[in-house]
Amino acid sequence: MTMNRRERHGLILRLIREQPISTQTELSQALRAAGHAVVQTTVSRDIHELGLVKVRDADGRLVYAPSGTVDLDRLRELAGALRRLMVSCEASGNLVLVTTPSGFAQPLSEAIDRSGHPLILGTVAGENTILVVAREGVSGAELCTDLKAHLLEGAA
Repeated sequence: MTMNRRERHGLILRLIREQPISTQTELSQALRAAGHAVVQTTVSRDIHELGLVKVRDADGRLVYAPSGTVDLDRLRELAGALRRLMVSCEASGNLVLVTTPSGFAQPLSEAIDRSGHPLILGTVAGENTILVVAREGVSGAELCTDLKAHLLEGAA
């Protein structure tokens, strides 16, 4: 069956939501199983046009996901960095001020930015202080509570 690009893109997005797909070959096979034969170059172009990224799923497998999808590995790394380096967290408006031991604000800020945390727009770091900006519609208090929750992960 022939389908246009928009229909194919919609099908691809549905397929990656419904099942873990790690490779272009797996995506081609899933499209064929749905009744749509495609060549590898088309699949490659579709992945690029859709802006798909690879993230780790709950089983630790790298799978395709829409851009902006939370990567569980990066959030686990952030949780570990927060446990090791965050001394305090205070909120004001849509901002959060995180303090660290002297010299550790930059590495923690980098971990926050790399995490792709869904509530965080970005950070600015000094020597022992990080200004964390919450996304639109998220209060600093909500974000601070979320960051503090990571301090308890893994604690017995």
